[in-house]
Amino acid sequence: MLNYVTHRDAIQPYLAELADVLAAVPHRDVEATVELLLETYRGDRTVFIAGNGGSAATASHFANDLAKATIVPGQRRFRVIALTDNVPLLTAWANDASYADAFAEQLQPLIRPGDLFIAISGSGNSENILRAADVARSNGARVAGFTGFDGGHLVARCDRCVLVPCSVMAQVEDAHLIIQHAVCSYLWEVIAHAADAVSTAAADG
Repeated sequence: MLNYVTHRDAIQPYLAELADVLAAVPHRDVEATVELLLETYRGDRTVFIAGNGGSAATASHFANDLAKATIVPGQRRFRVIALTDNVPLLTAWANDASYADAFAEQLQPLIRPGDLFIAISGSGNSENILRAADVARSNGARVAGFTGFDGGHLVARCDRCVLVPCSVMAQVEDAHLIIQHAVCSYLWEVIAHAADAVSTAAADG
């Protein structure tokens, strides 16, 4: 049985490294991604999100938080779809075409100009994410990336990209999840502030 010191020695360095990774994330890139989300929201367009493995879990979590955690009573809600969540369709495309096309084929009939595709790939080189980003761009939508390492091929396909400066996949995935929580929290604040401003103006009028 591991004793307390062994636990601490095993866990604390990871947490300390993660704190350093988060501190090194360029805030300007997160803020630029928030602006893309706000533009998509204000235009009443749709956000699509996809990722693989741990990033698939983050994609679903991000969609959940955009759809629910940003709700302000009386205000329009985010239109958001996680391409990871329709398992029958995802596996049908993977089985009948290829896994590399599993997101792109889902996206093709849905994406429209002004929409936003959030591409989550720790390495930046997941082929199915790259193909989906290409579909988004070819249909006049914008692409926001969440990646790590050196950004891979995804960076060049993005209008905005949050690159976590880390080469440990687990910590890249941790950072992506924490960043999306911060983003959704801020989006709620912006929507709530706008609602308050409208209410105040109406009362003054």
